[in-house]
Amino acid sequence: MNSRERTLAVLNREPVDRLPVDLWHTAEVVDALKQHLGVEDAYGVWKTLELDKIVWVFMDYRTGAGERAGSQVGAQSSGSRTMWGVPLKNVQAGQAHYEEFGEAPMKDYDTPDAIHDYPWWPDPDAFDYAGADQHARQASKDYVVIGPWVSCFEIYCQLRGLEQAMMDLVLNPDLVDAILDRVEHIQTEMMNRFFTTSRDALDLVFISDDIASQMGLLMSPDMFQRHLQPRLTRWCKLVHDHGLKVFFHTDGAAEPLIETFIACGIDILNPIQHICPGMAPDDLKRKYGTRIIFHGGVDNQHVLPFGTVDEVRSEVGMLLETLGAGQEGFICCSCHNVQAGTPVENILAMVETVQNA
Repeated sequence: MNSRERTLAVLNREPVDRLPVDLWHTAEVVDALKQHLGVEDAYGVWKTLELDKIVWVFMDYRTGAGERAGSQVGAQSSGSRTMWGVPLKNVQAGQAHYEEFGEAPMKDYDTPDAIHDYPWWPDPDAFDYAGADQHARQASKDYVVIGPWVSCFEIYCQLRGLEQAMMDLVLNPDLVDAILDRVEHIQTEMMNRFFTTSRDALDLVFISDDIASQMGLLMSPDMFQRHLQPRLTRWCKLVHDHGLKVFFHTDGAAEPLIETFIACGIDILNPIQHICPGMAPDDLKRKYGTRIIFHGGVDNQHVLPFGTVDEVRSEVGMLLETLGAGQEGFICCSCHNVQAGTPVENILAMVETVQNA
């Protein structure tokens, strides 16, 4: 099987020659792998390593000032703000360069009526649909394609600031609903337009809403039910109506809401941060393994950056035996982006352990 066939087979619960292995990585990791492998670009890395890469197609956006702005940090934001008007600042930490959000631009918008005056609401006409379509069609020749990247509460937290967003859930729920309505509407319009022209070049849609810390939920199940469950359900229906699958991301100890995610309609759950309470891989497989596909799992806080090659192999082997039991329902991958400075030999050990299983 080739990479695309293998990954699609797992997503459709069909037999495979082996389980797929994907890799999430930062630019610094790509550079290290390019140098090690003697290739010119990320595609060369994926091909040489025979990765079952799920290729990202981000939706580019042009601001009124002509700046290029992605929807999220990590989604090719390159201007001074994201498409939502959230200012960006560059940070250099050791070998790693990344962007952080600056001051929350809606921190003083305290009533639902006030949000109509916000100057940076994105215009659905300003997305680069043609560029995204071209990228998707090129990538889909060899790989499964995921895109675009949409979020609700993550964007709310960027607009209001994390601390204020948490307080809003209790003190100002009507404001939460009003802002989320606008955030949802803009992205729904964008997805409808994109899917109409490009759905035959897409396989998955990335919905990301981190609702858990490494110790527990960031909001109560009742708050999730009010503010996010209806929106996630509508987006899942939209994605499914276009013949695509929902790849849902939340870090942390999210187990108390997994049943609700499934009820909303998600197909794939990522990243399976198994060091968190309630996220033991064998328990997740037993409870949910017949109803969702798992993606991720390989710890990139401890094992990948600081472990030995043997520890990486042991970690991957454990995941193959639990999340991948029965050689189905699991796409092995780093648990979020592999960070700068991670030993190349550890990355290769992760990939080779899956391929040789």
